[in-house]
Amino acid sequence: MEKKYADLVEAQKHFFESGETFSYQFRKEQLLKLKQGVRKFEREISEALYRDLRKAELESYATEIGFVYEELNYMLKHLKKWMKPEKVASPLVMQPSHSRIYREPRGLTLIIAPWNYPFQLLISPLVGAIAGGNCVILKPSEETAHTAAVVERMIRAVFPEKFVALVQGNGAEVVPALMDNFAFDHVFFTGSVPVGKIIMAAAAKHLTPVTLELGGKSPCIVDETANLAVAARKMVWGKFLNAGQTCVAPDYLLVQESVKEPLLQELKAALLKFYGPDPVVSPDYPRMVNRKRFDAVAKFLEKGRIILGGDSKPEELYIAPTLIDEVELEDPVMQEEIFGPVLPVLTFRSIQEVPGIVALKPYPLALYLFTTSKVNEDLIMRSIRFGGGCVNDTMVHLGNPSIPFGGVGTSGFGAYHGKYSFDTFTHAKGVLKSSSWLDIPMRYPPYAGKLKWLKKLMK
Repeated sequence: MEKKYADLVEAQKHFFESGETFSYQFRKEQLLKLKQGVRKFEREISEALYRDLRKAELESYATEIGFVYEELNYMLKHLKKWMKPEKVASPLVMQPSHSRIYREPRGLTLIIAPWNYPFQLLISPLVGAIAGGNCVILKPSEETAHTAAVVERMIRAVFPEKFVALVQGNGAEVVPALMDNFAFDHVFFTGSVPVGKIIMAAAAKHLTPVTLELGGKSPCIVDETANLAVAARKMVWGKFLNAGQTCVAPDYLLVQESVKEPLLQELKAALLKFYGPDPVVSPDYPRMVNRKRFDAVAKFLEKGRIILGGDSKPEELYIAPTLIDEVELEDPVMQEEIFGPVLPVLTFRSIQEVPGIVALKPYPLALYLFTTSKVNEDLIMRSIRFGGGCVNDTMVHLGNPSIPFGGVGTSGFGAYHGKYSFDTFTHAKGVLKSSSWLDIPMRYPPYAGKLKWLKKLMK
């Protein structure tokens, strides 16, 4: 295995060192080729996502295929400007001079994607890597084999392996074989916290920088001023999209006691409207990816009072959209990220309690707040650390390429989307250019009598 990868890595290093990936024209052409490739394979990608996760065609387009188009369009629109050296100020003491920041490619990059959004979370970082002028090795998840196979055919049809290559196989074998034996210039990983720790440890052997997009228990906070009907619709959509298998899905509901019962009624009404009285027959409700994930989520149905849902069919990998009341912070459902269609309900009396409750868990990747109170909004935004989120919505912050997406603390570090993808996959090289026609002697020995003048300049 190592020999096969050695030839690939050597070919990519040679191609990168040729400088062919550096120009704006090359990067633009490759992004356009990628867009054309996605267009050509769009139907196959959608069918593969259905086979892997039973995603409805609209959901696949909105959250995976269309998402990538938006990222590509935004990158193509702004790339030329981002590639230009940035002029920055130089201190008075260094005059006459001028300074610039050059964004240069990192080199050979490795992108490791998860199974829950197997197309988007592989190709969206690829957009940034290509825009940055890098060579790329892609590792899709073996858990979503149909999507991985289609993407492999697409990548082979669009790019030569010396520029972008895709490797298949068991991640527990393939990733160590790559990271232990070869020094990448950047590794981009999306997945769980435990695996993120393994990736970071492997990267440390070669001092390879990493971007880790992980997860955590993301709260959805609803106060008594919120529009409950709107909050319920947006919460149900965000929570049960992809059957809850989303790293930024609302993980638990934290609702003010005074509006708990009316909100629960609105949640039930939204679920009925979206998926009907029996979601198992809904064409719009996905399935768990495999039996392992089914079993992991099904155990959360064993404690607490189920107020809606709770049905499951192991043979279909189906778990109904479920609301669970009477949950304690010590219960199993609150000890780890759920990553499935189960929403535990907790309450608070005063908004001042909320930061303390959220702080009992590691920093969340996302936070959602439903309120019409600017005072409450400011309190939550100032007092809780989280990766990103929404006020009066869920999930949609991922779709705005003008803002960064990334975690904090155990939910990950580094950011991407739009300009932040370009920055992640490039190195900021600062260069100061001094004048050669004027050489001020103050810096040179002997120093006698010069300190007072230096202090005037650098006070």
